Amino acid sequence: MLSRIDVISIFPDWFESLESLGLTGRAIADQRVILKTWNPREFATGVHRSVDDRPFGGGPGMVMRPEPLAKCIEAVKAEDQNASVIYLSPQGRKLDHSGALELAHRERLVLLCGRYEGVDQRLLDEHVDEEWSVGDYVLSGGEPAAAVMIDAVVRQLPGVLGHADSALQDSFVDGLLDCPHFTRPDQWRGHKVPDVLLSGDHARIARWRRAQALHRTHRIRPDLFETIELGSEDRAVLVEFPEEI
Repeated sequence: MLSRIDVISIFPDWFESLESLGLTGRAIADQRVILKTWNPREFATGVHRSVDDRPFGGGPGMVMRPEPLAKCIEAVKAEDQNASVIYLSPQGRKLDHSGALELAHRERLVLLCGRYEGVDQRLLDEHVDEEWSVGDYVLSGGEPAAAVMIDAVVRQLPGVLGHADSALQDSFVDGLLDCPHFTRPDQWRGHKVPDVLLSGDHARIARWRRAQALHRTHRIRPDLFETIELGSEDRAVLVEFPEEI
């Protein structure tokens, strides 16, 4: 399982909240995972320690130079040559639940955060093992994407969540969206909690939740629903609990 994450970023302070807040912060405090940031400016030369320059061929923006990044990656991997170097990029493999599980079973991850117009392609060809994306859109830098990846992956590690079953009930674990959840009070502004949840019949509650997950997925993410093979039990809960519009 994953034991260490190294993040290469010209804004290492961006990750301070991850180290001190929420599940990730607790996982780091409990030493379930180590998070370390590296600033490629420390590997740049010159008075200004510049890590970017104008693109060959012209065009807007700047491109991150290969040499400072290469030296930084080499320093990171000096301890472990087998660490996976991942570049957060809109062109990469889209992160989903199965991807988060896959990454959680790696021993060590090195996350490269690009900026400006991106990173010199020669650096990617030479030092990057994989490119991953958090969606079909462009961010101002790889830091938000790295934070999303870290959160999605760390919560899959044993002992990180307060309840062992929490991760098993997340959306996408079984290909479905999660069912709706309710808490006190049972009456709020004219809206009542479904009677089945107050019944104490845990088997019936489990069937209701399964039915709601199926209904919600069909309504909100029909693309996911089309990939699901409905068995006899699923068909039965859909009949028992038809969707209420």
